[in-house]
Amino acid sequence: MENCRPFFYTMKNYIHIRFQPVSKEQQEILIAQLSELGYEGFEEGLHYISAYIPEDLYSETDTYDLIAGTETTITKEVIAPRNWNAEWEQNFQPVIIDDFCGIRAHFHAPLQQVQHEIIITPKMSFGTGHHATTHLMIQSMQQLSFTGKNVLDFGTGTGVLAILAERLGAKAVMAIDNDEWSITNAEENIALNHCSNITIEKADSLQMSTEYDIILANINKHVLLANMAAIKQHLTSAGVVIMSGLLTGDRPDIEQAAVNSGLSVYGQQTRGDWMCLMLKK
Repeated sequence: MENCRPFFYTMKNYIHIRFQPVSKEQQEILIAQLSELGYEGFEEGLHYISAYIPEDLYSETDTYDLIAGTETTITKEVIAPRNWNAEWEQNFQPVIIDDFCGIRAHFHAPLQQVQHEIIITPKMSFGTGHHATTHLMIQSMQQLSFTGKNVLDFGTGTGVLAILAERLGAKAVMAIDNDEWSITNAEENIALNHCSNITIEKADSLQMSTEYDIILANINKHVLLANMAAIKQHLTSAGVVIMSGLLTGDRPDIEQAAVNSGLSVYGQQTRGDWMCLMLKK
């Protein structure tokens, strides 16, 4: 189960929508579309997706529009308040990315045969490593030298990428996010991993004056497009940007915005329908 927004104990009802049948290829696209409608949690199964949304945000018309003209059907269930975070913790499984990085909860046994182990308190903020975009970001980070670099983690989520940047030798890491729950979770994870070079702030745009050698931006297409010029402005002349939260079909729009802002794409990795790009001035 991969959750794209905080989703914890609440006193309000949720709507559970089950989409079936849904092919593996359709699943990732549908999850991206549902995230934009306000759905907060997803469970991917064989030929189905379960998605959850607060009852007050649910739009039947918008939801059904996503499957118009397909063979997919919908079933709907109203779910009373429950401790979602406790259930998430019970089902959280470690993530291992090649032999490079492993991400586990504090209640798991230490991971063997990985270069870098990150321990997190799984509170369902985006960036646990389970989603393809976080996986791709970490894979791309293997290709860069972080030693002595100033790094910006734009949209830090759980703080996993910031923590890994410090582990890889970054001199200083600025981690920002616009969600209070993510900030709290990231602070816990930074402390849990005994990091000392990470500063975390709540922000929804790039307002600082600092330039960075490496900018990590695992967010979504709309935020990246809106901030492309600012990303370029905050990048050193020899700096590199790694960005994801993107579907492969987003590349033309992202690349055009990058060119317009004075950046160029020089690398790409894909995982299913998801994409990660590397850019430079």
